[in-house]
Amino acid sequence: MLTKIFPFIAWFSDYDSGKFKADLMAGITVAMVLIPQSMAYAQLAGLPAYYGLYAAFLPPMIAALFGSSRQLGTGPVAVVSLMSAASLEPLATAGSAEFITYSIVLALIVGVFQLSLGVLKLGLVVNFLSHPVVGGFTNAAAIIIASSQFSKFFGVYVDKAPHHYQTLVSVAKAAMDYTHLPTLIYGIGAVAIMVILRKINPRIPNVLVAVAITTLISYYTGFNNDAAVNISTIQLPGINDKITEFNHIVNKIKEIGDERAAFGKKIDEQKKIDAGSGSHGAKSMEMIKLESETALLNAHIEEAKHHSSVIRGELRKIKFEAVKTGEGQTAQYAFYPKGAIPAGVTTDGKTWRMKVSNSSLDTAKLTMMGGGAIVGTIPKGLQFTVPEITPKLFGKLLPSAIIIALLGFMEAIAIAKAMAAKTGQKLDPNQELIGQGLGNIVGSFGSSFACSGSFSRSAVNLQAGAMTGISSVVTSMVVVLTLFFFTPLLYHLPQATLAAVIMMAVIGLLNTHCFTHAFKAQWYDGVIAFIAFCVTLYFAPHLDKGIMVGVGLSMAVFLYKSMRPVVASLSMNEDKILKDAGHYRLKGCRHISVVRFDGALFFANASYLDEQVAKFRNEQPDLRYILLNAKGINDMDASGEEALSMLVSSIRGAGLGFAISGIKGQVMAVMQRTGLDKKIGAEFIYPNMTTALKAIIKEIHTNTDLHPDGCKSCPLTKYIPA
Repeated sequence: MLTKIFPFIAWFSDYDSGKFKADLMAGITVAMVLIPQSMAYAQLAGLPAYYGLYAAFLPPMIAALFGSSRQLGTGPVAVVSLMSAASLEPLATAGSAEFITYSIVLALIVGVFQLSLGVLKLGLVVNFLSHPVVGGFTNAAAIIIASSQFSKFFGVYVDKAPHHYQTLVSVAKAAMDYTHLPTLIYGIGAVAIMVILRKINPRIPNVLVAVAITTLISYYTGFNNDAAVNISTIQLPGINDKITEFNHIVNKIKEIGDERAAFGKKIDEQKKIDAGSGSHGAKSMEMIKLESETALLNAHIEEAKHHSSVIRGELRKIKFEAVKTGEGQTAQYAFYPKGAIPAGVTTDGKTWRMKVSNSSLDTAKLTMMGGGAIVGTIPKGLQFTVPEITPKLFGKLLPSAIIIALLGFMEAIAIAKAMAAKTGQKLDPNQELIGQGLGNIVGSFGSSFACSGSFSRSAVNLQAGAMTGISSVVTSMVVVLTLFFFTPLLYHLPQATLAAVIMMAVIGLLNTHCFTHAFKAQWYDGVIAFIAFCVTLYFAPHLDKGIMVGVGLSMAVFLYKSMRPVVASLSMNEDKILKDAGHYRLKGCRHISVVRFDGALFFANASYLDEQVAKFRNEQPDLRYILLNAKGINDMDASGEEALSMLVSSIRGAGLGFAISGIKGQVMAVMQRTGLDKKIGAEFIYPNMTTALKAIIKEIHTNTDLHPDGCKSCPLTKYIPA
């Protein structure tokens, strides 16, 4: 009982110092990969990089302690991070305090949903995500994730568009206007280091080496060169007015947003009033007025956002040259538009740009960028919080949380199964759901965003010789030590390196084989995979659209196949085995039709059996007997029972014989409860095909006057031993 509640107790039954040493080394090795990856994935999730370290602390340890896999490496992963960002971007600005709060709450809801499924032993619900859907979605997500890093690779800054492909167009235009070459070199260099080290020896922590090398070079070469200056240092006519206009619009957006939030509270209050007034769902005049005012505010916000985006783009495009006097904190700058330097003045040789985000600009401390972007300051220590969740926020985040929970678990269990095939370990999907759920729940109290099992880190964990989940506990402890003592070492880590880490990590998600495999299995599976791929790409960053369309198509195919199951007319082949006469082009008996129904006989397909039997009767004018092979019927509801009863009446009413064979126990139980077995007659219910055909052939073919040869040419007679 204890091992069911605390699975990790089973680790210590034969644990020794040798296994601990293996777990210790594996845990440290995984941490060397996890630390830079987690920071990269945090930015992919729309959060400051250091939130990745918070997500790398509790989730790996808790998921390992309460899961069933001993080598699964849990933590931030690319697809879940991207889906988290895509789910929250319509609700708040990426990186803002509100966005961070929503990310933590989303992790909590994801964990609660996963834990609930595990406790209720509903792990099979993940089967709603079919492999063609997941394959198409994952390939599209890999492309989206990799391409989302292009802006960091080229050192450009653009606003996100409603569609990802529109954002890529903006990135391409900005890169053609100006690419920060040192940033591009860092990104390409980091990719080159990781690729070369992988080829030399996969065991080398290539990610850590790339991070260490680029960080050291960044530190010693002064890659980052930001300066906080007063607007008076910028020698560009009209710049003050432009910034003032931008700040006015940003403040206006905030004011309208606060007003909209107030109207939202009024709408919630009015809903309660309307519900208590007995209006039976009809909207009151006050509610209509409030909703109209909210819609008008939304329109004003969208207009203001567009205006601010235009000005922000104009400010970002301006390139400056700087005249610098002095060094360090006493340095003095004068910025001139590129190409407008006064004669006889010497510049520092760098191209400077103004850093403009979604917030208002402080004219006393404008940030001018004369170099590349780095991670910057990482707060020391851990950050614990209690996620603030309201019914309204829960309702907004639940649909996204369900998709993230199912997709994340499917990824985790697929990795765990692959490793279990190598180690011989027994897996419990429901226990793994409990582990993943608790990891996300407890992690949310440590300021973590949504996490799942990682392909790359689990492979590293296994290759490093991990024996139990102690390796994940060690990994978490190394992350804690990093947060307390080593964060200053990450200050000069280039953002381009983190972009390279993400791009290299998601290359493994690309798998075109899943499309060809799906097409080979069933053409419609291939079509579903391709449609899920295209829809995900088109609607990105709204990734849930691809999943929902794929699941909808899969369910539609399932329902269609359930409504049109295989109803085969059987005959003898050369090997004396009854096969589908239509599929194998076999000659059937003129007087006896053997019909096989494959699938549950229920309301959706009950009439289909009657339609197919009627078709067989029309094709065989000399038909005298119908034998229903019920071996393939595994269930039957009231509609199916009624259809079968009417079929019996119809066949016998036409003067034909009817019998049934191979009835399964659960189907016979339905027939006995409804009395259908008595209607058919016990003498016409046979245990198997052989017994049924012996009796029917004897009755129909013996002493017949229909054919001179006594039907000796009937293929079914070959089925019965002499």
